Amino acid sequence: MRTKLSQFNFELDEKLIAQYPAKERDESRLMVIHRDSGKIEHKSFKDVIDYFDDGDAFIFNNTKVFPARMYGKKEKTGANIEVFLLRELNTDARLWDVLVDPARKIRVGNKLYFTDEEGNDVLVAEVVDNTTSRGRTIRFFYEGDDAEFKTVLKQLGTTPLPKYIDREVEQVDLDRYQTIYAKETGAVAAPTAGLHFSKKLMKQLEIKGIDFSEVTLHVGLGTFRSIDVEDLSKHKMDAEYFKITQGASDIVNKAKKANRKVCAVGTTSMRTIESAVSATNMLKAAEGWTNLFIYPPYEFSIANAMITNFHLPKSSLVIMASAFGGHEFMKEAYAEAIKEKYRFYSYGDAMLIL
Repeated sequence: MRTKLSQFNFELDEKLIAQYPAKERDESRLMVIHRDSGKIEHKSFKDVIDYFDDGDAFIFNNTKVFPARMYGKKEKTGANIEVFLLRELNTDARLWDVLVDPARKIRVGNKLYFTDEEGNDVLVAEVVDNTTSRGRTIRFFYEGDDAEFKTVLKQLGTTPLPKYIDREVEQVDLDRYQTIYAKETGAVAAPTAGLHFSKKLMKQLEIKGIDFSEVTLHVGLGTFRSIDVEDLSKHKMDAEYFKITQGASDIVNKAKKANRKVCAVGTTSMRTIESAVSATNMLKAAEGWTNLFIYPPYEFSIANAMITNFHLPKSSLVIMASAFGGHEFMKEAYAEAIKEKYRFYSYGDAMLIL
């Protein structure tokens, strides 16, 4: 029996899409779903501590979002062009994979000009390749060293809020569209399940004896790209860079060997650890690129609990959550979330799957 994309469709009122984060990180709502009993509970996120004990382990994705959205003008016509930085291809040549909007106006050889707040041209780029229907490879021209160049990119860029947050970037986003433990710069979207953790909650979890393992997966557009095949076995994920250190895997394996809870914080953490499973079903240190696409039925090897947000219909994220929580149970949980007016997507509420 093939798993079909249409099985993961549902009606969602746009009013439930969170446009702003909750007042405090750990005061989002939390739906707790118990796979063994089918029980559903409604809590506050800070209550997550009640479900874990000494010796359990949390796995956090410590990727850091960079200001990936830039606005420039096309040479000659002066047309406004949005450039979304995806990943650096070559540091020395300053080559980047990007998305451009509107894509139809951009051709190989076109130059793009980026200006500062005073209107001075501070950066020029040239389109050198059309890589996909919407994607491009561009080369930036800049005389200074790499550190200076990255500083300029940061100054010109804005926080890459998803398009379904229908407003301009505000001051609140500079802090809240980033986890408090973000360290490794490279993501174009936040690992949103982690946005609910406050410093106070982290300290309380630590005092309770819960161990923290940090892995890195630089969230790219592959995580969010729409799926356009009905047969999920035919979908190909874009590859994303990940890294798991020996120390991170040791923490997880210690909890696993002691039959403790191992909780993946977010779908990106889950994809990372499932990309590095040893022959004995333990987590191994690894670094590289993963295009792992998890859909039901799937046998999970490492984590036995997961924290995740409420996701878009037919997205790879809701499909993975269904693989972990059980398809029918997840349908029931989402129907309950809609009825109880939970907030959806990046700035929305959270779910703990036990």
